Amino acid sequence: MESQNTNQEKEGVVGRVLALPKVVKEKVLGISRLTKEIAKDDPRKVIHSIKVGLSISMVSLFYYYQPLYENFGLSAMWAVITVVVVFDYTVGATLGQGLNWTVGTFGAAALGFGAHHLASLSGATAEPILIGVFVFMLAAITSFIRFFPKAKARYDYGILIFIVTFSFISVSGFRDNEVLEMVHKRLSTTVIGGSACVMISIFICPVWAGEEFHYSIANKLEILGDYLEAFAHEYFKISKEGEFKDNKGDSTDKSVLEGYKNVLNSKSSDEYLVNFARWEPGHGKFKFRHPWDLYLQIGAISRECAYQMETLNAHLSFDVQGSSKIRCTIQELCLEMSLESSKVLQELGSSIKTMTMSSSSNTHVANAKVVVKSLKSLLQSSSSKEIDLLSLISIMTMTSLLIDIVEFIEKIADLVNDLATITHFHIDDTSKSPKPKSSQSPHYDCAESGNKTNNLQLIILVEESTLAVSESEKSIIV
Repeated sequence: MESQNTNQEKEGVVGRVLALPKVVKEKVLGISRLTKEIAKDDPRKVIHSIKVGLSISMVSLFYYYQPLYENFGLSAMWAVITVVVVFDYTVGATLGQGLNWTVGTFGAAALGFGAHHLASLSGATAEPILIGVFVFMLAAITSFIRFFPKAKARYDYGILIFIVTFSFISVSGFRDNEVLEMVHKRLSTTVIGGSACVMISIFICPVWAGEEFHYSIANKLEILGDYLEAFAHEYFKISKEGEFKDNKGDSTDKSVLEGYKNVLNSKSSDEYLVNFARWEPGHGKFKFRHPWDLYLQIGAISRECAYQMETLNAHLSFDVQGSSKIRCTIQELCLEMSLESSKVLQELGSSIKTMTMSSSSNTHVANAKVVVKSLKSLLQSSSSKEIDLLSLISIMTMTSLLIDIVEFIEKIADLVNDLATITHFHIDDTSKSPKPKSSQSPHYDCAESGNKTNNLQLIILVEESTLAVSESEKSIIV
């Protein structure tokens, strides 16, 4: 038995050794495919890598070139370190980190030189004690400042550099009498490395954080608009051509129905981009004082819409989606409300992306609000009849979520209008904009498919008088 186990272990080891080239080949091919996908998905990442390599090569000349090395010595390596730490993907991030690095270094160098000078006046015995006290006080105070929300959001990096530089100069100055020369070299190499990063980042294929944030907000609205259209057709099993879909037929693309998840998790990326967008100078259509706070508000309300859609999406998997009669009754109104809301979001996304203002979005908002009034009146009349309670709860929940989404969309439309006014969006041709619907909704015909024995056909006539709502309902809608 022992000999058999030994032979099996040897065979296993030999098998793994023989299979090693194949495993290595698969790993290499996998990395190659991943590299190709990343480069193909965003070629700017390849350009960014080349820019970083170019920056490091340029500042390395201060170490390789003998006349420059004689002036800076080993301090030339600080220029290389500055490039590695400061250079980021976007211009705003590079400028923000570069300014933080520079201000933190200059401030710490000045205080460090002053602390060393004061400590040296106290004598050889008290000098190390005073330096230790200064380092303790500055490190403790600046570390506590990092807990301030605004300071942490914009200046956390500079505070860290301040602590490192101050401690380095204060402690090193105790053993090195040439403190002023050391400070001079440190500041010079920092300026050289930071300047190389900023110049290459701005003038060679720049990637602007503000532009990235601008298009990301527009894409979020379009994603939510696509979801509402897909949900309406999937929930009522109706194709885009208006025909009923069989449950066994082709369903809506699942990626569209899951697109809202990208909006749910966008808060951190929005805050990251807007933080560095504020550092950027005016470029293209974006001025220096561009109203980025409005973009943040649009992103926040978009996430609230996405949370409603996450709850709404659960209704697609319910076995009970309401009785056929109720679903048929509200089908046309819910479809119209969803499609009008979808058009609003898509129009607003396109408006932000192209920086043009079209009046059609306001028209679609008005149409959606008219349908909301009609739907509320219809549900009030249906709830008084004898209807299956479980079906009614499911339908009421779904329609309530859609109505909430309409209210959020109206807020987004108002913010986009404010953004268009402040940033002077171009006015689009209004002659093609759709006309708003009248307060009296048209007739809605709903024919149930599947069970032909019932042959149920409901004609819902919404009279103008039924659209009158109480003051409390008006406040909810508005």
